[in-house]
Amino acid sequence: MSSPSRTPQAGAPGAAVLLTWFVPGAGHLYLGRPLFALVAFAVVEGLYLLGLDLSGGMGFEFLQEELRGPFTPALAPETGNLGGFLWQMREYGFGMPFPRAFPETMGLGVALTSASGVLNACLMVQANLDARRPRTERPSLRSPALAVLLAWLVPGLGHLVQGRRLRGAMVFLMLVGMLTLGTALAHGANLSREMHFFYWGGQFMAGLPAMVLEGLHGDQRVQSFIPYAEAGLVIASVGGMLNVMAMLDVFGYSEDRLATSASGTRATAEMEVTA
Repeated sequence: MSSPSRTPQAGAPGAAVLLTWFVPGAGHLYLGRPLFALVAFAVVEGLYLLGLDLSGGMGFEFLQEELRGPFTPALAPETGNLGGFLWQMREYGFGMPFPRAFPETMGLGVALTSASGVLNACLMVQANLDARRPRTERPSLRSPALAVLLAWLVPGLGHLVQGRRLRGAMVFLMLVGMLTLGTALAHGANLSREMHFFYWGGQFMAGLPAMVLEGLHGDQRVQSFIPYAEAGLVIASVGGMLNVMAMLDVFGYSEDRLATSASGTRATAEMEVTA
């Protein structure tokens, strides 16, 4: 007896990812999951709008005048939520042609708009996975996208929930150690997006440890020469960017486990039908 034909995919993965990139939740609406799409849209865009309110939409006024071009802001974490980013650029842009005082909640606001971008990137991962599943298969609670999100929030946490405790501990100690060392060498100057727009974006990929350090030491004024400021700036930023590699490792491991489990299930079903 011939094996049963495979069930078609839920949708086109590329289309689901692109739709999610432009409008959070749109990819899952396309895949026939309207409730999930509504919740995703509310959470991701809610974070972005709250961040805009707290920052007064002034997040890109940090950029120096010579850097204010059409592509330079695209290197910011906010571009993970492309729709929100484009709306901010249209409504607020680079602000007034003269400097003005930032609101007291500027740091928190910028952190929220950046977090919205990273969260939507994880949602794009989920949309890709859900599109590749058979239409009749229910989404798994062991989502690689969730593991990736945890890996961003706390370096090593994604590995920990996968049962890879030693690797998780090593990632945490190395990356959070680099972030802490860089902050100590730069006397906290690395934590200012106003002073170091792009380096700040790199270290933001270290998630909560970077945000906690910024909350504790980010408002310190530079009152004297800092001998190792540049070294600290680079070390902290590289630590955050290395967490992107850790997130990819978490995703690859989780996806492989999920694929192996699904293959085993399909093989068992085919054997039962053949028998």
